Amino acid sequence: MIEKMVNPKTLSFFLLHLVFVLFVVEVGSAQNLSPNFYKNKCPKMEDIVKRTTASFISRAPSLAAALLRMHFHDCFVRGCDGSVLINSRNGNQAEKDAIPNLSLRGFQVIDAVKSALEKECKGVVSCADILALVARDAVTMINGPSWAVPLGRRDGKVSLASDANNNLPAPFSNFTDLQTSFAAVGLNVKDLAVLSGGHTIGISHCPPFSSRLYNFTGKGDTDPNMDQKYIAELKKNKCTSAGDTTSIVEMDPGSAKIFDTSYYSLVSKRRGLFESDAALLTNSVTKAYVQQQLNPSTATFFEDFADSMVKMGKIGVLTGKAGEIRKICSRIN
Repeated sequence: MIEKMVNPKTLSFFLLHLVFVLFVVEVGSAQNLSPNFYKNKCPKMEDIVKRTTASFISRAPSLAAALLRMHFHDCFVRGCDGSVLINSRNGNQAEKDAIPNLSLRGFQVIDAVKSALEKECKGVVSCADILALVARDAVTMINGPSWAVPLGRRDGKVSLASDANNNLPAPFSNFTDLQTSFAAVGLNVKDLAVLSGGHTIGISHCPPFSSRLYNFTGKGDTDPNMDQKYIAELKKNKCTSAGDTTSIVEMDPGSAKIFDTSYYSLVSKRRGLFESDAALLTNSVTKAYVQQQLNPSTATFFEDFADSMVKMGKIGVLTGKAGEIRKICSRIN
């Protein structure tokens, strides 16, 4: 509590300095992560994760996009600490019940992996590490890249819906908002362009982009930054009314279950579903990246995605004695 009035500029400087210090501490903790963290504690861990994840993806490939999104939503809120997995209880509304997270799915995959690992090496592997590994394996299983996941995260003990509502980048964000959100967690403009490419897989309901089709500026108009023929197709065949909340649209029509570079082709043609997709064409760096991926001889998306996922997976991690190793991923011990 602040007992007396302070100069606003002084307070702002103090808060900025505090954020910087906290970020440095988080980055320092991330250096304790290692792909070999469980080599002696649970040597079969990665095999168990991969085998269990495959049992789901082989039957429902669309889960890969859901699991990748879950990892992203976890890391952008309080860091990669598995807090998105926690259920609301005792009057506390957890991240899982925040508005952007109501459409998350695939929690059964994480639970199944955790259950299998508890049988193999009880109380050893964190839910945060499981989520990072499952996201990697799911992407790899649908023809995406693979990467060595740095491990050693511990699980957070706090999960608040308000944090998710306030900190997750929105699908209707402009470039400035996106850049600010990414910079706040230590990611740069290239990471923004690369991680947006995750939209090469997955689906969306209509509400996150329906204003682009029906009421972009509040005057019953369409978004001029979206291909008008595509808008007509969506209005005719998918989101047939402004109030449609049930129809499903593939973010990368025709290959929404295959990890590839076609997302960037869609964005270049102004056919990305979200305003956040269109925003990539409003900045010189991200626009150049989009163009680079259109040519197979210059495309670097797979390698870049692996690098950015490793970088994202280190956001705000808990290591050492911080946090805990949850017995059940959906609740704090």
